[in-house]
Amino acid sequence: MQMENVKTLSKDNLKQKVQKNQKKKNTKVRFYHSFLTIVLMLCVFQISYSALLNISKIVIYQSKIVKSRQLLEVAQKRNKTLKKEVENFNSMEKVESIARNNLKMAAKNEVLVIINEPEKEKVVPKTFKEKVVYFFEQKVASKFMLNENSPL
Repeated sequence: MQMENVKTLSKDNLKQKVQKNQKKKNTKVRFYHSFLTIVLMLCVFQISYSALLNISKIVIYQSKIVKSRQLLEVAQKRNKTLKKEVENFNSMEKVESIARNNLKMAAKNEVLVIINEPEKEKVVPKTFKEKVVYFFEQKVASKFMLNENSPL
């Protein structure tokens, strides 16, 4: 009889040992799985961050390309107009008109007459009353006055 009791105790003891071993293995497996999950989440985060960063760089570079193309077009148009101006300046009539109008030069047997118009003196208001009248004349009344070129 004692043998049977020893066998049952050992079986129970064996079951407990097996259960303890299984619990240890389960905790190890759980730890391993949770560690792998965290590593995987970090990798996914890094990949998504890199993708967003690359997409933003692509958008920025595309906008820079568009701006540079626009600048190129503007520069080419300006280059064409400057080439036309250079061609115009090569003609003698254009050079003569620039000399007459801008440099105030005259040809042979010509007399150059320059009429200087006196500049209007600016009246600086001194008193408060003069300042109010000046402000009214310059800012308010000039908007209501009819221009000479405008139709009635």
